[in-house]
Amino acid sequence: MKVLVVNAGSSSLKYQLFDTESGSVLAKGNCERIGIEGSRIIHKTSGKEEYIKEMALEDHSAATKLVVETLLDKEVGCISSPAEIEAIGHRVVHGGPYFTESMLATPEVIEKVELCTSYAPLHTPAHVMGIKGCTAVMPETPQVLVFDTAFHQTMPKEAYMYGLSYDMYEEYGIRRYGAHGTSHRYVSGEMIKILGGDPKGTKIVTCHIGNGSSISAVKDGECVDTSMGFTPLEGIMMGTRCGTIDPAIVPFIMEKKNLSPKEVESYMNKKCGLDGISGVGSDSRDVERAMNEGNERAKLAYDMLCYQIKKYIGSYSAAMGGVTAIVFTAGIGEHSPYIRANALKGLEYLGIKLDTERNTFGHFSTPVKLSADDSQVAVYMIPTNEELVIAQDTERIVKAM
Repeated sequence: MKVLVVNAGSSSLKYQLFDTESGSVLAKGNCERIGIEGSRIIHKTSGKEEYIKEMALEDHSAATKLVVETLLDKEVGCISSPAEIEAIGHRVVHGGPYFTESMLATPEVIEKVELCTSYAPLHTPAHVMGIKGCTAVMPETPQVLVFDTAFHQTMPKEAYMYGLSYDMYEEYGIRRYGAHGTSHRYVSGEMIKILGGDPKGTKIVTCHIGNGSSISAVKDGECVDTSMGFTPLEGIMMGTRCGTIDPAIVPFIMEKKNLSPKEVESYMNKKCGLDGISGVGSDSRDVERAMNEGNERAKLAYDMLCYQIKKYIGSYSAAMGGVTAIVFTAGIGEHSPYIRANALKGLEYLGIKLDTERNTFGHFSTPVKLSADDSQVAVYMIPTNEELVIAQDTERIVKAM
């Protein structure tokens, strides 16, 4: 089945066209600056040169139309008819308390997605625009919504509740929802295959470390805890996000800096983390380069990140009663030997033994074993593939219609 996977942002529409039988990506691209001057599409069909076209894109419907036209183009495309796109799968960041699994997009489902706007105000309206844009261009093509929060809905109540008064949960749905669930689901599933295929008895810590980062505890194939919370701001420090802090710091900063709620929220999301500590920037490659050149603040930023990852691995080992495997994924997790080595340093008591040579591998698109052969805990780098999960879920649900 050919499935078009869509990840809609407020002014962008990223896409990949999958052949689910082979798991291959036939084409991928991004419509940029939708509704803004200078909009364009950047498109790449497998085996062909990159194609860039600038044109006005008024809304997501116009962007979807351009995507289909580009896929049909004889020179740069890869299909001969719109009917070849048998289904569309959408990444949806937040499913709120409503969705515990991927769903077929119906009017009723879309209404509930819109109710999630308060949980993810930056993402939800864009997702809805993407869904409606695809509906306008391909009204007969079934669409499936895959929620990043769904994988975390197996957490027990004691893990997802906060110590606020219970009415905050009842009235406003304030609880831990997590994020990056599709990634955690994919890499934990791949790790289970490596361990023999039976999820029963497995205790896996998945470390999605990138510009946005989260860590999850996956026991018997199900998520039992995760570091991100009510919003993606909680957990370990990230590229520009502060991560978990004493909540009393928020009103303190507001008073000292005379900031509004929106301003302090923007500060914590956009001016902290690796960027705020290092003073170098949010790109981990720049921070690591500065650290290697002797920049003490850059080293502090990296040491803080490693320490926080280590704390989560230790706490999740306690929560699960041990650990079978640790997985590193996403931009930093897949490419930084320093982060992996130093995040695991001091955890030898858990039976973790890293193989230094394996940990300094080059760039791989397949899983790489990082642990020594006599390590009691398997440590792997597994490249994430959220789009493939979305395509597979879409195919499964559409075939069952």
